[in-house]
Amino acid sequence: MKEVAASAAAATTQPQPPQQPAQPQIAQDQSTLIRGIELQNAGQLPEAEAIFTSYLQAHPCDGIATYSLAVILMHRQDHARALAILEPCVQVTPGFAPVWMAYANVLQNLGRREEALAAYDKAVAVNPQYTEALINSGVLLRESHRHLEALQRFQQVLTIKPDHETALGNCGIILTEFKRSDEAIGMFQRLLAVNPNYDWGLGLLGYERLHTCDWTDFEGMAQRIVQGIHQGKKTCKSLPLMAFSDDVAAHQISSRLFGQRFPQAKQAMWTGQRYNHKKIRLAYVSPDLREHPVGHLMCGIFEHHDKNRFETIAISLGIDDKSRLRSRMLNCFDHFVDARLMTSRQIAEKMREMEVDIAVDLAGYTADSRTDVFAHRPAPVHVNYLGYPGTMGVPYMDYIMADRYVIPPEHQCYYDEKVAYLPDAYLPTDAGLKIAERTPTRAECGLPDDALVFCSFSHDYKISPPLFDVWMRLLQQVPGSVLWLMSRGQAAQANLRNEAANRGVDPSRLVFAGRVPMVEDHLARYRQADIFLDTHPYNAHTTAADALMAGLPVVTFMGGAFPARVAASLLHAIGMPELVADSKEGYEALALKLANDRPLREALRTKLAANQRTHALFDTERFCRNMEAIYVSMWRKAELGEAHDQL
Repeated sequence: MKEVAASAAAATTQPQPPQQPAQPQIAQDQSTLIRGIELQNAGQLPEAEAIFTSYLQAHPCDGIATYSLAVILMHRQDHARALAILEPCVQVTPGFAPVWMAYANVLQNLGRREEALAAYDKAVAVNPQYTEALINSGVLLRESHRHLEALQRFQQVLTIKPDHETALGNCGIILTEFKRSDEAIGMFQRLLAVNPNYDWGLGLLGYERLHTCDWTDFEGMAQRIVQGIHQGKKTCKSLPLMAFSDDVAAHQISSRLFGQRFPQAKQAMWTGQRYNHKKIRLAYVSPDLREHPVGHLMCGIFEHHDKNRFETIAISLGIDDKSRLRSRMLNCFDHFVDARLMTSRQIAEKMREMEVDIAVDLAGYTADSRTDVFAHRPAPVHVNYLGYPGTMGVPYMDYIMADRYVIPPEHQCYYDEKVAYLPDAYLPTDAGLKIAERTPTRAECGLPDDALVFCSFSHDYKISPPLFDVWMRLLQQVPGSVLWLMSRGQAAQANLRNEAANRGVDPSRLVFAGRVPMVEDHLARYRQADIFLDTHPYNAHTTAADALMAGLPVVTFMGGAFPARVAASLLHAIGMPELVADSKEGYEALALKLANDRPLREALRTKLAANQRTHALFDTERFCRNMEAIYVSMWRKAELGEAHDQL
């Protein structure tokens, strides 16, 4: 569900073994030390470790030997021993930058972030050209949500090495988070000029262009991305791919490729133990327990959980925005763990310590998620749900919760998780949210009083050129009509107006809604629209549910992959399948029919209002009970030691 720019910065650079001793004055037996380094470079780590250990007994705190041994220890995750040899060494050899680099890396892995940053700074102070230390500290700053400082580190690398691929990629990604799209696009173009095959590079460029509605070579780029994915190439991360294609097979391949970044831990934390709990311990892991679409969708579920049967735990990975929504969540969980500054391993250890029975990942491959928490297997049951509309393609996610519209039975082969089917809809809603009673006037919304208003409040990146062609034909065929959009940036608005003009439509017929502080007031605006036009191949999800909640009919057509089928799922759940087309042509014809038939539109509004009271979509308590029944089934299978299977 999370609709953001490309995901996190490149992984931390591991310290590399030196090629030869740099300080011969402290290496009385150079041949022995060189032999150890040669074995280390050849991958013969036990033999190299024995040499370095023996050498350090004769030469305590030798910089080269300490650094080399620390690299080996970190490779096998023995951070405690690495720290033990590095702590005295940085005091004895403070002028040897690689030791500071290794020390910082160990501290980072142990979750001691501020100390790690200080150690990286020591390495750079000794060697201002130490790009690896700058890269690592930049990644650490970004993980600490200190994005501007992180950007400055990566820019510093580019002053040293203008073609440094990792720095170019990280600069571009952070610029997308600052909404500095033109600069980000330029950075990604530089990156691809340096390395046309840079992992995920093509998708990074294309996805950020979509955020500004810059459709330069859209068809060609989409084709290259999908073809590359089918060839096993890392042309695009799995979330951005959803805006380019509804090829469900490509989505699975892309997720599997991206999931390789988070390999399953060699030693699982939960190894089959049975817990003697009076209640099922249910943990939700998310960076979005705040003012965010996922937060809005799930808050009512959190509040409706049966506390006689479930002990609920929040594992919060994101910021505390001090919002009303955050306050509601703080009040409804039995335990609320602010894990933002914890390492992924520490989070997994905390979950294992709390004896979590079922852990639900509400983020998947979206911004600030922590997939590697689940790679440690902290709980008997792991569930992929809501935040990411697709398979995660990793072996340690047991289930994905869905409905039979977003994942029909014949599509189960494209999901690495077992499918747990909710009976009514996949998307939850919060029935406790009340739309503002006052409806703003059309004049207040910038809309003409007597025009038919087509509405699409989806994110800019979801507007694809083929769909925009349809929208412009609708405006041409319905005199005086306007298209009401929710664009986030001036560049996107300018590009959309230019695209309208290129299709023979007066740009003034595109009206852009501004932001309002209260969600209740935002929802009230939908009453001034006549028809909500869904996007494709990435549907409106939360936004489509918002429109239906406000009484606005939604027109969609069902695609192949999960994100292209969500609006159809919502319409079936509200009892209005007649608004689901089976093709782009059918979608256009249906929208045009509604635009030209006011009595039909009014009848649909009346039916929608009636169905809100009788159908499942806006019954939060019913949804929660159905979800809990699935959780109980998962828990029972785990307790009996049965294999995870479709539910």
